[in-house]
Amino acid sequence: MSELLDLVLSTTFLAGAVRMAVPLMVAGVGEVVSERAGILNIGLEGMMLAGAFGSVVGASFTGSAWIGLLWGIAAAVIVVLPHGLVAIRFGGDQVVSGVALNITVLGITSFLARILFGVDRDVQVARLGSLSLGPLSELPVIGPVLLSQGAVLYLGLVIAVVAWFLLDRTTWGLRWRAAGDEPRALEAVGIPVARVRWTALLFCAACAGLAGTAIALGQVGTFVEGMTAGRGFIVLALVIASRWHPYGVLLMAVFFGAADAFALRIQTSGSEALPYQVALMLPYVLTLVVYAFVARNDTTPRALGTSHLE
Repeated sequence: MSELLDLVLSTTFLAGAVRMAVPLMVAGVGEVVSERAGILNIGLEGMMLAGAFGSVVGASFTGSAWIGLLWGIAAAVIVVLPHGLVAIRFGGDQVVSGVALNITVLGITSFLARILFGVDRDVQVARLGSLSLGPLSELPVIGPVLLSQGAVLYLGLVIAVVAWFLLDRTTWGLRWRAAGDEPRALEAVGIPVARVRWTALLFCAACAGLAGTAIALGQVGTFVEGMTAGRGFIVLALVIASRWHPYGVLLMAVFFGAADAFALRIQTSGSEALPYQVALMLPYVLTLVVYAFVARNDTTPRALGTSHLE
């Protein structure tokens, strides 16, 4: 037990927990906006995977991790367009469309990766390095944990603040919330629900692409088939647990990020205090537990997952 306690309290573990939380945090903020507007993105996993693949391809071709980041965002936005057409334009089932998106993107990225990078897929690309804030980065605990992380963390925090401001303080945010709660009322005042939901969906896709980039270029430096490893589904659970609020997403992302970091530390430390197979299960078990506690949350957007055409 003391071995596990020392591991959890170490600065390396805490820094790893924040690093693992970044993609969950960024994708979660985008999903909050999307669900508040009434669009349930089961296909978030596919969007993140497309972002990871696009970022690696962009970084491989250009040699720049920052250009790769833009490619990752663009890739996620492109793959979400068919989902938007089905869910918004034609009023199709959002769950079925999202599942189809996940399966399609997994197949396409695996196929293209073999063509572009070969069967071995050992390509290594430029990575998004950590930012150094000078003397602040050398502060005990706070420095390595919060002030020496990759740029995507700080970008994600900015996105969370912007999303909160837009949702709670602007006309656009009011329209997003109305599209998720009372779409007919929005139509009654002459505002097209489809247009409002499209903006929310594209914002979510851009965030998902950035999250995939954070995994591929911020953590790994290459592309691996299915490398998002279910994080998109974890994001769906943490959005519910956060009660559809951007700030709540930040806290829940750190919680799940800590579980992910714990699993990795158990694997690499060679500790016998806990079988690594159990540690690997932890993030997904926590997802089920959290969902079981909050599944009946009465703050769910009333029109979530429904078509405005009905």
